[in-house]
Amino acid sequence: MTRREALKRARELLARHRVEDAALEAELLLRYTLKIDRAQLLSEPECELKQKQTDTYKTFIKRRIKGEPSAYITGHREFFGLDFYVDKHVLIPRPETELLVEQTILHAKQYMNPVIADVGTGSGAIAVSLAKNLPDAEIYAVDISKTALKVAGRNCLAHSVEDRVQLLRGDLLESVPAQVDIIVANLPYVLTADVPLVNTAGFEPSLALDGGADGLDVVKRLCQQAKDRLNPGGCLLLEIGLGQSQRTSDILQELYPVANIEIMSDLSGIARVVCLTLPPK
Repeated sequence: MTRREALKRARELLARHRVEDAALEAELLLRYTLKIDRAQLLSEPECELKQKQTDTYKTFIKRRIKGEPSAYITGHREFFGLDFYVDKHVLIPRPETELLVEQTILHAKQYMNPVIADVGTGSGAIAVSLAKNLPDAEIYAVDISKTALKVAGRNCLAHSVEDRVQLLRGDLLESVPAQVDIIVANLPYVLTADVPLVNTAGFEPSLALDGGADGLDVVKRLCQQAKDRLNPGGCLLLEIGLGQSQRTSDILQELYPVANIEIMSDLSGIARVVCLTLPPK
């Protein structure tokens, strides 16, 4: 079977099982199977696959049809222009979370040597991306999951930021040892009732998805804890889900009546990031 034939069959099979972006998924998994880049794949479409390669590719396609995300099959996900290792112990980084990173970088540049806490770090994608773009920042990356922190540690080493990203295990801000200038968090915000409907449900850890009855249980706890951890003039940036921006803003306004609150939308027009800025001392 040639590469062209393998791609065609896989694309048709994935589409038949209603896998989104079937063509892209088929190509990604074939490139991973063959350990080649896109240019190599496209330049040699008639190259024959060895039997072992064909069998491996078929296995990957079957796993994808059963709902397993490609990121878990390949162990990789691109985020903010960087390659991250991911596995079943961490949430797969989403493109919409790049807005959270962009906004955090903008705010961090107002400080000489910003101290940042990335709460619920998971794979470490946010913390590592910040460290790569903010060379003078000191970053705490916190997660309650020991296995998630192992993944984050691997990504810190891969991107040579282990000296500036301190991994901490704990519930939200409890293990952070100092006051910080910025708190950034992509916490679980899916409603408990909606978790089974998430297209990666059963594969991604529910701990990283389930935000309680209204999706804001963990967010509310962090907002409360932040009162004792943010420096004057500090910022709290939160990623939230569809329809949660006003409720999140109300929670913050009640806790911080003199703070400035902004809401930013992602490329799909969904209110995705809520940012609170405290007044300076």
